Amino acid sequence: MKRLREIGAVFIGEDAFERRRDGAYRDAACVRPVVERTGLTRFDELERLPYRATSQAAGYDEVSRLPVSILLENVRSMYNVGSFFRTADGAGIENLYLCGITGRPPKNAISKTALGAEETVPWVHSWDAVPVIAGLRDRGFEIAAIETSVRSVDLFDWTPRFPVCVLFGHEVDGLRPEVQSLADTHVRIPMLGTKHSLNVATAGGIVVYELLRKYRALVSRTPTKDEGAR
Repeated sequence: MKRLREIGAVFIGEDAFERRRDGAYRDAACVRPVVERTGLTRFDELERLPYRATSQAAGYDEVSRLPVSILLENVRSMYNVGSFFRTADGAGIENLYLCGITGRPPKNAISKTALGAEETVPWVHSWDAVPVIAGLRDRGFEIAAIETSVRSVDLFDWTPRFPVCVLFGHEVDGLRPEVQSLADTHVRIPMLGTKHSLNVATAGGIVVYELLRKYRALVSRTPTKDEGAR
């Protein structure tokens, strides 16, 4: 089979080996399931080996889909919207809800930062976030507003109740009060400097990957049926 160039891997017969930085190769049998699942037969055009094709990805075998949705209300920058698409794709979230004036595909500015993720992440547009939130609550979602309010809990102290929908608002004004009032939980990112908040897309990446970390820990320690019967 074709060699996966430089930073990739090489197939020798039925065995796959990952190329290390020192030029040596180590067993990378986990590459083959990725090839079988995606239908890819060569990674020659890729600049780096997909994460799912590495041995580190074994730690996420129990995470087929992160039970998290993101709702953006009146996020004005399409570059920020595109960044959310890319983060959503990377973490494997369920849905992205684009509400109010939040831009939606197809838009060149979204594509510039999403880099194609707008074609892989399920998304819905609604002019009003309120009925969307009500529907998610009816489906059992915890609604978490990412806001710097007096009732906010620290992101790293928060114990989410999955499935979760995280709400992000306008870059300057945040979420509307009527939307904030619908949240079960307010969550904030600790800020130790002179500024009180981060760029909304940066905040989104931090929150979503913290949720992925917490969910991975949760499913990793959940006993199987056999273990529970002991």
